[in-house]
Amino acid sequence: MYKHSLAVLAVAAAVSGCSTFENPADYVTFRNEPLVKQVDHGMTQEQVRTLGGPPSSDVRNSVTGGTCNNYVLNVDGLEQPYYVDFDVNGRVDSKGFMTCEQHQGNQRKRL
Repeated sequence: MYKHSLAVLAVAAAVSGCSTFENPADYVTFRNEPLVKQVDHGMTQEQVRTLGGPPSSDVRNSVTGGTCNNYVLNVDGLEQPYYVDFDVNGRVDSKGFMTCEQHQGNQRKRL
């Protein structure tokens, strides 16, 4: 049943036009990482950097005017891109298991 539900979810994401699908297995694998577990909507960039350290890159979000931090999570040799997006006031707006560039592509498609 669980595998069937994941398959349905993947097809729904593909049909809906999402360019990047977040794999639920990523959350299970990386759920205890500070960026995943402790970063919340509205936190400042300084608070995020205290938890996650310096990002791999810091890019301007061309869609919202804010900035976005790319991180690479690593658990037991498994690496996963992870983004933390900030609004124009420097507060967490969103986060997830993809790069900032992928996230911005999804934002553009929703406009």
